[in-house]
Amino acid sequence: MSGFFARLKADAADAWWAYTTHEFVRALGEGALSRAAFEHYLTQDYLFLIQFARAYALAAYKAPTLADMRQAAKGMSSILDTELRLHVSMVERWGLTERHLEEAPEARETVAYTRFVLDAGARGDLLDLMTALAPCVIGYAEIGHMLGLSASGRAPDNPYREWIAEYSGDAYQQLARDAEAELDRLAAISLTEARYPRLLALFERATRLEADFWQMGLAVDD
Repeated sequence: MSGFFARLKADAADAWWAYTTHEFVRALGEGALSRAAFEHYLTQDYLFLIQFARAYALAAYKAPTLADMRQAAKGMSSILDTELRLHVSMVERWGLTERHLEEAPEARETVAYTRFVLDAGARGDLLDLMTALAPCVIGYAEIGHMLGLSASGRAPDNPYREWIAEYSGDAYQQLARDAEAELDRLAAISLTEARYPRLLALFERATRLEADFWQMGLAVDD
């Protein structure tokens, strides 16, 4: 393993494992997740992504170079032009609309995670913000890749195959690789050993909040 992201992932291995192999993820890949759980998750994820688009707008403001601004704009565009549309297209199958998603109240888990990330960015610099964003951006690519390799994840009768295809697809995988490279580049410029424990704490907290987000989806079946 090499690079800043790889170091963070290794040092937060327990939290990362709990996030990427969560029961929600396994059920999604098997096609066994209840529609109610997925609908609740998808609605909250729509609201979540709106706040994450704002985080990328904040990244553009914090960016020290034009190249950094363009990278932030790329992340924002991916959310607004691709991921949000995927969510709308999936709920439309169930007779729901984009308005239903936009007007839904934010769950506590959604508020906790998104405001944590926005606060990390507001208080820190671009490296702080990108570290807090990394579990979502790069983690979804890892999960998508894993589920996309499984027979059940690719099965025509898996009701969540469109979601899996989106995050296992070449476009999102490249987005995640670019995000990892950008994180490593920023760390090469401004990381110090004295600063590392605080960044690791940010990364691990965001990773645990991701796992809480999955658990929120399962809670509707309790």
